[in-house]
Amino acid sequence: MAELNTGDSGGGKDKKVRSKKQNSKVDLTAMVDLAFLLITFFMLTTTLSKPKAMELGLPDKEDPNEKNQDIKVDENRTMTILLGDNNKLVRYVGLLATPVAGGTPKEFAYGKDGIRAELLSRKKSVLAYSTAKGKPKNGMIVIIKPSKKSNYRNLIDILDEMGIVEVPTYAIVNDFSPEETKLLEGK
Repeated sequence: MAELNTGDSGGGKDKKVRSKKQNSKVDLTAMVDLAFLLITFFMLTTTLSKPKAMELGLPDKEDPNEKNQDIKVDENRTMTILLGDNNKLVRYVGLLATPVAGGTPKEFAYGKDGIRAELLSRKKSVLAYSTAKGKPKNGMIVIIKPSKKSNYRNLIDILDEMGIVEVPTYAIVNDFSPEETKLLEGK
């Protein structure tokens, strides 16, 4: 029978050393740190990447029992912008048949030197006009009329101009009179 030698006695026989069983505990501190870093990273990126949208006020649904009543609006406060094909933009102030002084139909380009400068000067004159009438809160009203030949980019560009100039009231209308169609086509 073989003798198991666990001591340190001097013989030349094979020494068998028993390995000590260690506790197999894993340190999860680094994993917890990584989890918190990932959570904060994703929270930060989701708050920074919120979608931006433009506010658009739409009328309530019409009640069929109510009759359509025309609303009288001061012509001096109204500007109509017609959007045509090939980035054409025409504006007039008041009614097309009887424009306000200085409001005859005129073609403009998009951008700060074009329609934006016109909107700013018109906004200033409308505020002066409203203040003189005793109603300083009445601002400019812009009616945007995109034609069937205009593109989506032009509509977005003019809506951006409304936001930049801070026009208080504007509406998108797709109702063209024959005179307005002739004006856009240049006839």
